[in-house]
Amino acid sequence: SRNILQGSGVGKYINGHVHLEESDMCESDGKLFLNEAFSVIMEEILHKGTDSKEKVCEWKDPDQLRALLDLDLREHGESHEQLLQRVQDVARYSVKTCHPRFFNQLFAGVDYHALTGRLLTETLNTSQYTYEVAPVFVLMEEEVLRKLRSLVGWSEGDGIFCPGGSMSNMYAMNIARYWAFPQVKTQGLWATPRMAIFTSQQSHYSMKKAAAFLGIGTDNIFIVQADESGSMIPEDLEAKIMQAKSKDAVPFFVNATAGTTVQGAFDPLNHIADISERNGMWMHIDAAWGGSVLFSKKHKHLVSGIERANSVTWNPHKMLLTGLQCSVILFRDTTNLLMHCHSANATYLFQQDKFYDTSLDTGDKSIQCGRKVDCLKLWLMWKAIGTHGLSERVDKAFALARYLVEEMEKRENFKLVCKGHFVNVCFWFIPPSLRGKENSPDYQERLSKVAPVIKERMMKRGTMMVGYQPMDGHVNFFRMVVVSPQLTTKDMDFFLDEIEKLGKDL
Repeated sequence: SRNILQGSGVGKYINGHVHLEESDMCESDGKLFLNEAFSVIMEEILHKGTDSKEKVCEWKDPDQLRALLDLDLREHGESHEQLLQRVQDVARYSVKTCHPRFFNQLFAGVDYHALTGRLLTETLNTSQYTYEVAPVFVLMEEEVLRKLRSLVGWSEGDGIFCPGGSMSNMYAMNIARYWAFPQVKTQGLWATPRMAIFTSQQSHYSMKKAAAFLGIGTDNIFIVQADESGSMIPEDLEAKIMQAKSKDAVPFFVNATAGTTVQGAFDPLNHIADISERNGMWMHIDAAWGGSVLFSKKHKHLVSGIERANSVTWNPHKMLLTGLQCSVILFRDTTNLLMHCHSANATYLFQQDKFYDTSLDTGDKSIQCGRKVDCLKLWLMWKAIGTHGLSERVDKAFALARYLVEEMEKRENFKLVCKGHFVNVCFWFIPPSLRGKENSPDYQERLSKVAPVIKERMMKRGTMMVGYQPMDGHVNFFRMVVVSPQLTTKDMDFFLDEIEKLGKDL
């Protein structure tokens, strides 16, 4: 016999055959690697990655990065030292979303209790489909969903954790279609009329994806106009419903948004609910971004009327910092629509003669089979800081956003796209060379080139990250998002100073 030792794994062969009586892995080596890798994670990501003096990212062009990472997968394994270097390289060249100067997405920062929940989830490695394999998490998910529904204003209802807000929105559309046309589950689209969906021009693109994926078709989405602030115009919703009916389409689903992706706008929910009820439509609210205002007594008026919806999408991984992914779809329904619509009754999982209450086997509510545990990180964070702590987190983000706007208005190089009500701050940086030239024929073209150049410079310097985009006739502008509780007014001042420093010569 011979032993082939490669890296931390030991493969044992006898006369060319795998020896099945022995492990192919040295457990002590694996645990040592995990301990040492965790030290790298703590130092490179959670210590350096949260230090404002360190870089948000160490930018490399794709070809450089491929060479540095040595991504090729080979026949034989690598040594302990090589693998630790791999961990080090991944940490070094990845964007530090926990960094206080990361403003690029609708998520940022780190909550250590939530992170502990994420680590615990990964280590336990179970699937959230039956009580027998996930007893703790079935009960935990039930309680977290109940608490979130109560914040919406529902004493009863249903819900499930989904892999992201886009999937949550798709669940809402699918359940709404089943509610309107239950025969669709067995007979398919042949058994349904032409259906009409209504959503604003500022809504998330997942509405288009859901309509395409579900076979409803993107041509059957009627786009409702939004006002300057990004909020849906109810009068245009009514006009679009009339237009759909004139084309023999059946209005069945309206999507309102609470916190649009770019401007952070809130649609007028009560007005939309009135229109939905008059027309017998399912009203969904995509509150993936803005739902967390429900924790704030000061700001929850922004979602006044949310309790009138049939379903609500909410992403705690955004404003609440639970970490990716943590998204829920909540339903006001008490007739078990979610189960009726999605169940397939797989007998190898959902046996009805189990020795416990089989209503706890919630997996058939999902369109997935295996489903990741996403409730623990939110539950543990909520346990740690309480509803009061989450409320303070939301209020602080609003306060810092207001401070940023006030400081921005004092500087002649900054111009707001519009004055919003949320924590999205959309603005143009006007370089000295463009000030006072708004009436020049090439002004808009020149202004459109400012944000991309500043973005490139900040990425290559590694000082911070913030997104930009064109929208509805507006040339490229920055979208600053204030989320992380690590932030202070000093970070807001730094942000403005850095933009000026990076763009003053343009």
